[in-house]
Amino acid sequence: MWEKIISCDRKYDGLFFTAVKTTKIYCRPSCKSRKPKKINVDFYLDRMEVEVAGYRPCKRCRPEVDESPEIEIVREVITFLVNHYKQNVVLQDIASQVGLSPYYLERVFKKETSETPRTYLEKIRIDKAAYLLKSTTLTNLEICYEVGFQSPSNFYKVFRNLKNCSPSEYRKEISNELG
Repeated sequence: MWEKIISCDRKYDGLFFTAVKTTKIYCRPSCKSRKPKKINVDFYLDRMEVEVAGYRPCKRCRPEVDESPEIEIVREVITFLVNHYKQNVVLQDIASQVGLSPYYLERVFKKETSETPRTYLEKIRIDKAAYLLKSTTLTNLEICYEVGFQSPSNFYKVFRNLKNCSPSEYRKEISNELG
């Protein structure tokens, strides 16, 4: 267990807790706070057990919360992206919205979702474009701008990467399936 807290291994979060006798604080194994001396640490397998023993939760890693404390940041970012996908959104806009630096925001988002805010935004836009290709008679160019892409070439490239076909091919496939 000591090796897991030294390496800040997130895979063990929720499986056990580290309690520091000198500070009376308990943490997740992945907590980034300064590591205590090994002789001052007790390990607990249950959150209730550690709290009954008189320890309070760390304010940095928030072990009393079931999910990662950074998941709330990710939810805010996703909500912002879904609500603003039509606009020209840059990382600084998103960072300002959630109150973090762009670098830290991108790092947290990628750690939690395995992708960057930009790639997530592109997926939202392509999903909207696919819906419009199915349900409207708008041209590919109109759809490109409607879903927030700034250039048709980028729209076609991203669409092909995510859907493995061009927007026109996608529309034909859908009309063949329906008709």
